[in-house]
Amino acid sequence: MPDFEQLLAWQRAHQLVLHIYGLTNTWPAAEKFCLIPQIRRAAISIPANIAEGAAKRGAREFRRYLNIALGSRSEVKYMLRLATDLGYLDPASSESVRGECDELGRLLWGLYRSIKPPA
Repeated sequence: MPDFEQLLAWQRAHQLVLHIYGLTNTWPAAEKFCLIPQIRRAAISIPANIAEGAAKRGAREFRRYLNIALGSRSEVKYMLRLATDLGYLDPASSESVRGECDELGRLLWGLYRSIKPPA
């Protein structure tokens, strides 16, 4: 398997984590034990699962970790929607970062499909 840092999906996922950290720094202190750690953990899960899956032996294992990363990406996208609806995130910022999530989803699916499990 390739070095995870060379994968475009991992690079974009890492950038999303950095973006999420920046956004959540401005959210209300009341969310420091609920939404902020939850969205950060979900965001971190994406590149972490790509990295872990790339280190595993075999395509089937890598695909399993990519599947987990895809689930975490959906979780992040929902929490961004929630943050917008709660007024923590302005609509323009929300649209931008949710677009990053959409692009990342396409990259993850493409990577998933490109890795053929053994017959």
